Amino acid sequence: MKYVFAVWATPLVLFWGWYFLSLNDIHFGYIMLTRQAHDLIFQLYGQMIGMDPQAIPMLVAQACIFDTGLIVAIWAFRRRREIRAWAVEMLVRYQPSLAVAEPVQPVEHALENEGRRGGIDPRLAFLARDVHFDERPFGGYRRQPLVPEGERQR
Repeated sequence: MKYVFAVWATPLVLFWGWYFLSLNDIHFGYIMLTRQAHDLIFQLYGQMIGMDPQAIPMLVAQACIFDTGLIVAIWAFRRRREIRAWAVEMLVRYQPSLAVAEPVQPVEHALENEGRRGGIDPRLAFLARDVHFDERPFGGYRRQPLVPEGERQR
């Protein structure tokens, strides 16, 4: 993700750095940072795309804001568990009356408890203890051979 941030931030820093330096005519003796170069570049670009040169910086700013929102949304989605834990911690710290009084149950017991309350028929409930993810479809376990040792085909 740090490479995505670098690839996203580099053009933004270069463009907006050039834009504000040339807009304010802070050129340090470099011709690309002069106000004349700034006006000429936006005039040429405006003629190429058929727009008013004064509107182009606002369009670029809107595109940058959209890209920033997209990158932040991707980052937040990847860090959603940490963000949720931080939010719960802040809620407990600053609003203890809104804190969850009952701890969250493990998934294994959730359906059993629903059955006891009458929401789900316990005879039809999918119980976690009946699920064995290490079994093979036709018998045996993943770490065991399908055919027992004495019955191997030669």
